[in-house]
Amino acid sequence: GVDTYTLLQPLGVCAGITPFNFPAMIPLWMFPMAIATGNTFVLKPSEQDPMVTMRLVELALEAGIPPGVLNVVHGGEDVVNALCDHADIKAISFVGSTKVGTHVYNRATLAGKRAQCMMGAKNHAIVMPDTNKDQALSAIAGAAFGAAGQRCMALSVVVLVGEAQQWIADMVEKAQSLTLNAGTEKGADLGPLVSCAALSRVEGLIERGIADGAKLELDGRKPSVPGFEKGNFV
Repeated sequence: GVDTYTLLQPLGVCAGITPFNFPAMIPLWMFPMAIATGNTFVLKPSEQDPMVTMRLVELALEAGIPPGVLNVVHGGEDVVNALCDHADIKAISFVGSTKVGTHVYNRATLAGKRAQCMMGAKNHAIVMPDTNKDQALSAIAGAAFGAAGQRCMALSVVVLVGEAQQWIADMVEKAQSLTLNAGTEKGADLGPLVSCAALSRVEGLIERGIADGAKLELDGRKPSVPGFEKGNFV
């Protein structure tokens, strides 16, 4: 004698805060679903590379999304806080660093919003001695250096077990074989970091590792990239 039913209703205005590293893919995790389920959307792309996201939104409007349904705001911390605080926004989705994501989650939920925050990760690979060596080395290089390591699934730690501990020289050789160039150039395996600040941070981490007693097998600092001498390469 009991009826159970589910009622699906739009929330209203939803917002998304997206990072620099995937300026098309990550907004596409957010606004299509929000709009398809009856909500309007406010998107704040990374201030470091907003042009890809702007083009995506222009194409969405050309495709027929009504004016006012999909909106873009630009800026940094002040804009993020305004989105977290605004009474009309009912849900907020974030992808980015753990520090900023924790701030967004706390501030948005205090304002009564639904918050979905996907933040930083630390990834490890354990390499067993009976694995296929060439395949493993290729997979490690791709995971470590893809997108210049600027993604949440970048591989930052490799644990070599048993005989695999002798593969460090092979890993160095694999890394040396990568072609360093601007991402727009043909044949580039490894592009630049997103900013001068990112470059300084990575170089600082290398210095700290050496200071803490790590052995630097291959120093990637200050490489020469013809035509892009002032690029943020490491």
